[in-house]
Amino acid sequence: MEIINGDTKELLEAQAHVWKYTFNYITSMSLKCAVQLGIPDIIYNHNKPITLSELVKSLSIHQIRSPYVYRLMRILVHSGFFSIGKHEHLEEEEEGYILTASSRLLLKNNVTNLSPFVLMITDPVKVAPFHFMSALFQETETIPIEAAHGMSLWNYCAQHPEFNKCFHDAMACDANFVTSVLVKDCKTIFEGSQSLLDVGGGTGTVARVLSEAFPSMRCKVFDLPHVVSNLKGSGNIEFVVGDMFNFIPSADIILLKWIMHDWSDEECVMILKKCREAIPSKEKGGKIVIIDIVIQTDKRKNDESTETQLCFDILMMVVLTGKERTETEWEKLFLEAGFTSYKITNALGLRSIIEVFP
Repeated sequence: MEIINGDTKELLEAQAHVWKYTFNYITSMSLKCAVQLGIPDIIYNHNKPITLSELVKSLSIHQIRSPYVYRLMRILVHSGFFSIGKHEHLEEEEEGYILTASSRLLLKNNVTNLSPFVLMITDPVKVAPFHFMSALFQETETIPIEAAHGMSLWNYCAQHPEFNKCFHDAMACDANFVTSVLVKDCKTIFEGSQSLLDVGGGTGTVARVLSEAFPSMRCKVFDLPHVVSNLKGSGNIEFVVGDMFNFIPSADIILLKWIMHDWSDEECVMILKKCREAIPSKEKGGKIVIIDIVIQTDKRKNDESTETQLCFDILMMVVLTGKERTETEWEKLFLEAGFTSYKITNALGLRSIIEVFP
């Protein structure tokens, strides 16, 4: 047996660490491939562990591709997206692929389906700007997405309907995921309010769920023309065209779900001041509800969760002018915008619910 000395062991571990993060994108692209092929739904619809040969047949690809499917599934099993279970036959017992809690979030007919989000984040439109990250550290005002595509993300969405649909499908699926938690575990945040304005509310997924949960609450969805101008309201939902930097309609509650992290501190203060002008006093039920990341600073917390939050921060740096913030950074924004207090509820995993009061 060969004995490796301490220095060599440290060297090899360091190499493994570098390689792990160098190759990490391959795991996400493998997951994207599985989503595009519809593998989670195939396994779910099989109703029992599916063998490799059965999976290949269900994919309608030639058996000569079977080794490729095996290798794709091997890395996704290792990453925890699928697992191996026993497949019972009359005369033999064979192993097959089964879903995990993570891959169940990729089922198309599931209300918490995150497949559109996976496809949007791994889309070339979102990936290409990372090849231009150095633009951030050079003497230029161009951010990486502008270097990659010649325009901002919002202009790209406005001019490219296919990606615009991809983006808003992703936001809608995330909205379904978030509201499934909100109406189950966080109803007290919205109870008693007569009106709610969802700023940057997209196609109205959150507003529809909240309007069903709170029938007496009038809900408005406020967004840019290319997002809502062709959408029609119904019941107690109304779509309003506008720009939050110019004017924000009044409401008891203003909802900012995954909005603030898109913008710089200066821009966030501008948005918050507009919101403050649009809500009544705290005594009359006025408040802002922000759904966004609060970066964990407690080293005793889950390192994997913190790493994911920091990845989101880099994403905001590359494709927009925004950032993810610690509680201290959030508080600074609130005070600068003239708010008096806030409350953070950690009820959404990587994200939190922040109630901000005038």
